[in-house]
Amino acid sequence: MSKPLIGISTYLETSVRWGVWDQAAALLPAGYHRLVQRAGGLATLLPPDAPDAAEAVVSRLDGLVVSGGPDVEPARYGAERHPRTGPAHTVRDAWESALIEAALAAARPLLGICRGMQLLNVVLGGTLVQHLPDEVGHGGHCGPPGVFARHTVKPVPGTLLAATLSGEVTVSTYHHQAVDRLGAGLVAGAHAEDGTVEAVELPTAKAFALAVQWHPEAGEDLRVFEALTAAARRGAARRR
Repeated sequence: MSKPLIGISTYLETSVRWGVWDQAAALLPAGYHRLVQRAGGLATLLPPDAPDAAEAVVSRLDGLVVSGGPDVEPARYGAERHPRTGPAHTVRDAWESALIEAALAAARPLLGICRGMQLLNVVLGGTLVQHLPDEVGHGGHCGPPGVFARHTVKPVPGTLLAATLSGEVTVSTYHHQAVDRLGAGLVAGAHAEDGTVEAVELPTAKAFALAVQWHPEAGEDLRVFEALTAAARRGAARRR
């Protein structure tokens, strides 16, 4: 059976340096495509586009990963901006929101990572905690700038995540925001020791729909990516 094609959303940065160049570039940490490939998928990177292109893009994919990145614009969930919330990335917010909506509508397997989990929650009407208390955020969920923290997460029994991980796991994490009110239909799939929601899933979705707050692409555990590619492979086979 052919490998499923997995699209991964990317960052659009205005100034990126390589060699003699300093230019705008769409980029992504290599861990994302490497884990897709190691999990049995074909990886393709998705630069930001107009939201109305999302349906056409998703129709060509067998699965979608919405990657980590900057804070979601608070106006998207009806909140005032917290002083510690990062700058707005409205183009990326709009593009990735459209990708999520298109994937859910087309029954394409979906995996959200960190920001991707938070955006899935917002797309479905949920809200976010804009800044975890410093003693929590810096002690367990976010290391120094550019350094992942490590902590354990405990899957909720009976969830898709629990079936995927089969027990407590130590993860790489880097976030100062978190899910507050869950979006419509979402259920919590895991929690950290302090109660922070560490995964969400959508049991009513027509296909695999899972998102995690941590960064599996920063480690060696393939299991959530293997679950995505397996679901993408099954879906592709049904469409043939």
